Amino acid sequence: MDFSLTREQQMLLESLRDMAKRERFMDLAAEIDETGSFPYQLIPKYADMGLLGMTLSEAYGGMGESSLTAILAIEELAKYSPMIAAPVFESNVGPVRVIDMFGTEQQKKAIIPGVCSGEYSVSVCMTEPEGGSDLTALNTTVEEKDGHYLLNGRKSFITGGGEASHYLVYTRFGEQKGYKGIGGVIVEKGMPGFTFGKQEEYMGLRGMPSCDLYFDDVRVPKENVVIDKGNFGNLMLTFDIERCGNAAMCLGIAAGAMEAAKTYARERTAFNRPICEFQDIQFKMTDMVMKLDAARLLVYRAACGAGQGLPSIYEASIAKCYANEMVKEVTEMAIQIFGGYGYSKAYPVERMFRDSRAWGVAGGTLQMLRITMASMIFGRRFDQRKKD
Repeated sequence: MDFSLTREQQMLLESLRDMAKRERFMDLAAEIDETGSFPYQLIPKYADMGLLGMTLSEAYGGMGESSLTAILAIEELAKYSPMIAAPVFESNVGPVRVIDMFGTEQQKKAIIPGVCSGEYSVSVCMTEPEGGSDLTALNTTVEEKDGHYLLNGRKSFITGGGEASHYLVYTRFGEQKGYKGIGGVIVEKGMPGFTFGKQEEYMGLRGMPSCDLYFDDVRVPKENVVIDKGNFGNLMLTFDIERCGNAAMCLGIAAGAMEAAKTYARERTAFNRPICEFQDIQFKMTDMVMKLDAARLLVYRAACGAGQGLPSIYEASIAKCYANEMVKEVTEMAIQIFGGYGYSKAYPVERMFRDSRAWGVAGGTLQMLRITMASMIFGRRFDQRKKD
């Protein structure tokens, strides 16, 4: 399998590195973490560079690029901060891909051009107070009434909550139990009955909008149905693209921590010599590089499958699971190389360590990913529900 970057991909990464210097991304990352303010000022700049919606269909304003190209861009930007990479993530591997692949012509024309210009953003809404991993047990429902649907329920920990313009809501159609009754509808910010809870405060990922969503008899036109009941598999297939993006965030954070540790190890002296001359530091650095490279190969393999259509569930699960664990290990080793300074907010690795913890929960927990992989290894499904 050839992972050589094309000339265009190499030029893209160079342009992002130039932008990082010009826009002082290292300083911006620290400022975002301190203030908790999302860098909205970057969105029009990303749009001008063609970074928003570059994987979306050209017919609606996208560039038709491969998922791997988007993964490369996300990884490069996440070296500084996941918040700096977030607009590229959401517009290329987020729920807008569901609309691009399975939405109606009307939906695509109404939403995708706005995403590519930076005017719109789409948030995915799955997790509920009583269920995250068991998506087939959703309690949010839509009921048909007078030629439209009424949406009722609550979603929790929704990234982009309160700030996104559109929300792809996973919901149950009527009373049908299990996955066969689940589909997805588009809800626009400002619809009557659609409200937001307070913004969450997390250990890491400061600056990322996130809150609960409340639906109280929200009138949803039938033309807002993206995935009808009985097509739950389509929602999950496209979700594997988002898992590749989740893993790319981990690659970026780990690469940023590794580079910071390498620079520090060259400059910091102990016993009259740079600490990079000590074997323990050398071993930590080589372990960091090996883990990062292994994760990168797994993520790129899954993303290459996505470039040909949709990624393998198995490959996407392996890539995300390994990258989620790798980034925690690498950022922790970076803190150890920094010593006491690694625990100080004066240096970036403590922030990277905090940011690393979220990805193993978002987009599918490590435990659920392992259950998915086990079912494929053994060639059978394993039901986690308690037997009556």
